[in-house]
Amino acid sequence: MYTGVPLASAKTQVFEAVLGFLPDWVQITVLALVVLAVVASWVVKVRRRLARRRASRTGLPLPGAAQPGRSGADFLGPYAPARRQESGADFLGPYAPPQRQESGADFLGSYAPAQRQGDRPA
Repeated sequence: MYTGVPLASAKTQVFEAVLGFLPDWVQITVLALVVLAVVASWVVKVRRRLARRRASRTGLPLPGAAQPGRSGADFLGPYAPARRQESGADFLGPYAPPQRQESGADFLGSYAPAQRQGDRPA
């Protein structure tokens, strides 16, 4: 007795209708690939869950998780640009002006008091 209400979803009916036109060996192959895809997704999900559980028990960081105190390029590993501690004009490289050891009066320029010949710098 058919009540007029389909027992399968529309997706299932379309899937069965498409497979109905194909030869038996193709139907079996397609169904096997679908089952294989479902089982593979379950295996991947279980492996991730186990890795997360092991990491939480040992106190290790979760794989792929963001870690505090690290910048965005840290996940690049060996492909991340090298970090250099530079300041001032260091980034100019060979074009940077030479650094000199200057005393306080050197910064005064033309306003510095004139040095007498008898005076020696300390």
